[in-house]
Amino acid sequence: MARDVSDATPLSARSELIEWFSAGEKPHDTFAIGTEHEKVPFYRADHAPVPYEGDHGIEALLDGLRAITGWETIEDAGRVIGLSAVEGGGAISLEPGGQFELSGAPLPDVHATAHELSQHLEAVGRAADPLGIGFLTLGMSPKWTREETPVMPKSRYRIMKGYMPKVGSLGLDMMLRTATVQVNLDFSSEADMVTKMRVGLALQPVATALFANSPFTDGKPNGFLSRRSEIWRDTDRDRTGMLPFAFDDGFGYEAYADWLLDMPMYFVKRGETYHDVSGASFRDLMEGRLSALPGERATVSDWANHASTAFPEVRLKRFLEMRGADVGDAGMIAAQAAFWTGLYYDQGALDGAWQLVRELSAEERETMRAEAPRLGLDAPAGRRTLRDLARDALALAEAGLKARARRDAQGRDETLYLAPLQAIAATRTRAEDLLALYHGPWNGSVDPVFGACMF
Repeated sequence: MARDVSDATPLSARSELIEWFSAGEKPHDTFAIGTEHEKVPFYRADHAPVPYEGDHGIEALLDGLRAITGWETIEDAGRVIGLSAVEGGGAISLEPGGQFELSGAPLPDVHATAHELSQHLEAVGRAADPLGIGFLTLGMSPKWTREETPVMPKSRYRIMKGYMPKVGSLGLDMMLRTATVQVNLDFSSEADMVTKMRVGLALQPVATALFANSPFTDGKPNGFLSRRSEIWRDTDRDRTGMLPFAFDDGFGYEAYADWLLDMPMYFVKRGETYHDVSGASFRDLMEGRLSALPGERATVSDWANHASTAFPEVRLKRFLEMRGADVGDAGMIAAQAAFWTGLYYDQGALDGAWQLVRELSAEERETMRAEAPRLGLDAPAGRRTLRDLARDALALAEAGLKARARRDAQGRDETLYLAPLQAIAATRTRAEDLLALYHGPWNGSVDPVFGACMF
């Protein structure tokens, strides 16, 4: 997230929290696609991580990119920690370990997403090349330990870094060493949100398997195809997971708001100061009972920022975020947007996707989630495998994109972006390809990955 929300409008009733979500409803013909991706920077000369400071650090990279794009700086306590487009809504932000993130603008189709990504990578390359910096197309840094990974000077990250070890053993790995790709998609009503939330949660293990691309940690295979996804299973159980209550009768904005109300907070921002309230509940803030900020009451900013610190496999804000995929190369980033757009933005495809997963039990969904990081497409999916489910979901996504009939200048529809996923569903994951190279031509070394998997 590039910038925390600033809206000091007070909140006094639970109903206002629920209405904040419903305000995200949009007519179908205005639905947009917002794609976010993170990429791990490294020095090409020696494969070392890139610190924030220095003539060839992240701060210098941001400064160079600002000069190229003309985007405005985002600052935190006097340090530049991101860039924001003057028009269009795009932004650059830093994840805790220096992962460089593009939060894309809301765009009408996957063609526009692919074009935005191409422009971004070209600009980043121009800024990074003189500094000797490259970026990995992997879901996790393959070589550096936690201790070797630099930490970015962002106030909210200091609070999170102190809190994470209290609630899970892998939260610092999540913060410092992983990289993901997400697509943010709209809903037209509460009922539409509920169907999309349920389909997204049930199929998120499919995305985890299709995009599995993080098989190395600390310079060797880690036993998983998507270690990034496995790390999330021991990060913070209060704010992650498959949200089984989303499948309960009556689920909607109210139930999600109640979950957030009781989810522990990280911080409250007042002015430019982040106050550490980690472990307290939003209910206490609503009632002015925070021990760290006695008498202080909730604002719209507080609710929006708190919602951004929930990390389930599908996150509800004023849109839905698909969160199950490792980042990959440019083709895989566009593929992720195409997969979910095809399923969500055509009613026939969405209905078909719900029929695919509606009979899965909560236990089966949890098993899919638990096994996908290790087994990938061979993980069980009820009486089938994730590969079976992936093939059916991809067929629905393809049909949905054909029905949308959004064409580029060459007359091609958005189905062209599904090709990498269709190939993976028919063969094996990117992670399995990398492991074969490690055990074969790379002779047990991860160093070649810095050349093979670079934007």
